[in-house]
Amino acid sequence: MKFVLPVAGNGVRLRPYTEDLPKCLLPVAGKSILDWIVDDTLFLKPSETIFITGYKSEKVDEFLTKKEGWGKTRTVLQANPQGLGEAISLSLPYVDDDEPLLIILGDTLFEADLSILADEKENVLYTYKVDDPKRFGVAVTNRSGHIERLVEKPQEFVSDEAIVGIYYIKDVKVLKECLKYLMDNNIRTRNEFQLTDALQMMIEKGCQFHTAPVSKWLDCGLVETLLQTNAYVMSRNDNAAEMNEKYKMNAEVVSPCHIGKNCILDACKIGPNVSVGDNCVLVNCRIEDSIIWDDVRIDSGWLKHTVIHK
Repeated sequence: MKFVLPVAGNGVRLRPYTEDLPKCLLPVAGKSILDWIVDDTLFLKPSETIFITGYKSEKVDEFLTKKEGWGKTRTVLQANPQGLGEAISLSLPYVDDDEPLLIILGDTLFEADLSILADEKENVLYTYKVDDPKRFGVAVTNRSGHIERLVEKPQEFVSDEAIVGIYYIKDVKVLKECLKYLMDNNIRTRNEFQLTDALQMMIEKGCQFHTAPVSKWLDCGLVETLLQTNAYVMSRNDNAAEMNEKYKMNAEVVSPCHIGKNCILDACKIGPNVSVGDNCVLVNCRIEDSIIWDDVRIDSGWLKHTVIHK
């Protein structure tokens, strides 16, 4: 199995933070968004992970040179982004027709059972049940549980199963053919080559798709949702108790909270829902519901609902 992670987006809605880093490398609960995604999928033992880069591609290249334990990786530049379909097509020369492909969008976090893919015989789209399907692309299934069509932002109810950006493709040869047809004939939706258009063509050609559920879909697209995701992930990966013991003479750490390596805390109360990066100096401050990047110094103040970078 090969992985493809498209990470070319420019993260406009998260500026000014994405002026320093691409969205996929923003810190959440002590690791980057990309770390959380890849670390949670390595048990599937990919033969290679391909990152489709674009905006600040050099930052992703630099990040990957420092990673250990991720196996073989490759970056492919999407120099002039023209949609997710184009992004995936750039990876396909490096994917054999008989090797399954797992595509995961590199800017959202999720909780889902990916272990089923180890023995999966069909194509799979992961979906999440939503209250307002009008905002999403959805999968419409038939009585056998197979997907019969994909509908973008339906104005009348056809399904509440939103497509979340996790795609397992068994029929790689057909995907290649469908994406090539779209681009050779300049078939665009909203002026871009869409992956969902290629997937719909695959369904019409007889490829079998079914859905698999995502139990938690965590948005990282706005500062407020990034902070909510940070709080949720820390509730599952909390090191506040350890940090309270470490800093008990100088600070109070309130759970859930993450404190990075080589930090100095003095006369502080940190948390709840705060992640602090490595090499930070925090003095005489109160911080709640926030993300503090690496190498930040704060000498005094009360911070809440914010992201602080160096």
